[in-house]
Amino acid sequence: MMQPLGPGAPFAWLGAGWRDLKAHPGIGLFYGLCFWLMAVTLGAVFRARPEYTLTIASGCLLVGPFLAMGLYEVSRRREQGLTPELGASLTCWDSHIRSISMLILVMIVLELLWGRASLVVFAVFFNTGMPSTTGVLNAVFNPDNWEFVAVYLVLGGMFAALVFSTAVVSIPMILDRDTDAISAAITSIRVVFSSPGVMLLWGLVITTLIALALLPWGAGLVVIGPLLGHASWHAYRGTVRWQEADASASSTAHG
Repeated sequence: MMQPLGPGAPFAWLGAGWRDLKAHPGIGLFYGLCFWLMAVTLGAVFRARPEYTLTIASGCLLVGPFLAMGLYEVSRRREQGLTPELGASLTCWDSHIRSISMLILVMIVLELLWGRASLVVFAVFFNTGMPSTTGVLNAVFNPDNWEFVAVYLVLGGMFAALVFSTAVVSIPMILDRDTDAISAAITSIRVVFSSPGVMLLWGLVITTLIALALLPWGAGLVVIGPLLGHASWHAYRGTVRWQEADASASSTAHG
């Protein structure tokens, strides 16, 4: 069942994630460096060979959930009073490989649809010719292209909302409950619909922190990446309550 959320919940999740990161900074540094290397690689490919950007982005989408799951495992073990280990966090996905693979496949399909829809928007609404990689911002914000900007923002917002709703608690749920990808995705969407304002705030917090982390050279991802990974575990734990856990707590109280 979905738990009621207050507007301060996203910041409580960040606080809990920060405590996890401080408790095991070495593990966090490892994952942070991995996130940073992914960002640097993606940026380098975009500047040198932009036609391969979508391919590299798909590769990052394949690797990212496994890295995130490692951070969830650290937070999960801390929650259970166990000592987190880097080795265990790196292999925690092996017993959930079918579910996580199916979820990643869904995410990649959504990304490809997003990319295809973006090309259609460019073709229909871009009025000043396709920009080079060195002049993208100038071309996009040219007043002649205001229709393109408006349509692209609406389209991008729709796909971003769909991806966020599908993924926000589904991966930690797979780790915690060993559930199938479809059930995890449906639960994740239900979480968003049950508390749309709070989850929108959480999405804005994530977007803002990642944007800040990318300046300069993406170095901030070394800290922000693992922080958001740990915080996402606490977002899952703060939004989904399992009935057997409630029954166990009730029996303990009455005992």
